[in-house]
Amino acid sequence: MTSTELPRILIVDDEEAILETMSFTFMDVYDVITTPDAHRALELMDKHSPVSVVITDQRMPEMTGIELLKEVYQRHPDSVRIMLTGFTDSDTTIQAINDGHIYAYINKPWEPEELKQVVRRAVEHYALAAENRRLMSDLRSAASIMQAVMDQLDVGAIALDRDAVVRAFNEPARAFLGLGDELRGHRIQELLAQKGLDDLRIAVERLAVEQDCSFEDHDLPAGGKGYRVRVSSQALEGPDGEHLGRVVFLKEISHEPLRRDFDEIVSRLSQEQGGLRAPLENALTDLGALASRVGATGVVSPGMGELAERVSRSRTAVENWLDVDDVLARDEYPDAQLLLDRMRVAGQRWPRSEELPERITALTERVESYYESGENPRERVL
Repeated sequence: MTSTELPRILIVDDEEAILETMSFTFMDVYDVITTPDAHRALELMDKHSPVSVVITDQRMPEMTGIELLKEVYQRHPDSVRIMLTGFTDSDTTIQAINDGHIYAYINKPWEPEELKQVVRRAVEHYALAAENRRLMSDLRSAASIMQAVMDQLDVGAIALDRDAVVRAFNEPARAFLGLGDELRGHRIQELLAQKGLDDLRIAVERLAVEQDCSFEDHDLPAGGKGYRVRVSSQALEGPDGEHLGRVVFLKEISHEPLRRDFDEIVSRLSQEQGGLRAPLENALTDLGALASRVGATGVVSPGMGELAERVSRSRTAVENWLDVDDVLARDEYPDAQLLLDRMRVAGQRWPRSEELPERITALTERVESYYESGENPRERVL
C-alpha cells in the first residue's frame, strides 16, 4: 500500500444488509472489501494484503468470528481486529481477546458515529504500528551497516556511554579482548577485571580523564596470541557539546617490530649500488625467515595480515628478478613477452617501486631491448 492509497479494511458478516450498510458508511474514507464467507475472507486477506483493519461478526456459519480472527492473527498479525456481536457473553469476550487478540469489541446495534470513531482509531493504530516497524527496520539496517563499517576498521573500537557501559564494539576489539557478545550492556571496568586485564582497566580509567591525545601500550594475552595494542581514548560529544561517553581505541602494534625488520631489508636492497645478485639472494633468505616469524606469532590482525602480504609480494619480486637474470644468461632466445610480464609483476609487487636498485633498472632495460631487437648477449645484469 502506497502513501496515496486509502487504508484497506475488510468487513465479514453473513448478513448482506449489514455488509451494504458498512460499505456505504466507510467507502468514502477507506478501501472497503466485504464478504459473507469467513473462509473467503482469509483468501481476500492473502490476496489484498496489507489490510489495516478486519471487522467481523461473531456468529457466522462454518466459522465463528473468534475462529476467524485467530486465523487472521496467525496469518496477518499486523492487521487490527474488531469483533461485532449481538450477544453479551463475557466468556466469548475473553476468548476473543485471548485467541483473536482483538482491538475492540462492539455490540449490535451500534451507534454509527461510535463505530466510525473506533474504526478510525484502529486504522491510526495500524498506521502507527506500521511506521514504528519501518523505523525499527531502518534502525536495524543502519545499525547493521554501522557495525559492518566498524568491523572494517584497522583498530579495535569500543563505544562507552557516560557511565562507561559498553554500547557498541567491533570485531577487532572483541578479538583483542578475547570476549564474545557479552561486551554490550556491561561496564568496561568489570569486563576487563573479569578477564584479568587489570593493567588495561587502569589504563582505560586513566586515559578517560586525560585531556590530551595520550596513549599507552599494553600486551593482551587474548586466546594465547600475545597481542600488543596501543590504547587511546576519545570523548564523544553531542551537537550541543554535551558529554555522551567515550570511544576506546585498541590499535594492534604487535607487528611493528617485525615491520621495522621488513623495512630494513627493503631499504638495504633499494640502496644497493653495486652487484645485486648476492644482496638479492640474502634478501630472499631474510624475507623467508621473516615470513616464518610472522606466521609463528599466531596473531590475526589487519596489521599482521598486511605485513605478511607485503613480505610475500616482496619475495615474489626478488624471485622474478633472479629468475629473469638467470634466463637471459642461460637461454639464447627466451620468451621475451614472458620476461616482460615477470618484470612488470616484480615491479608491481616491490613495496618501493619508485626506488628500484640501479641493477634492477638495468635489467628492465635489457629485457625491453631484447624484446625490441631479439638480440640477447647472454650476460648477467645483476
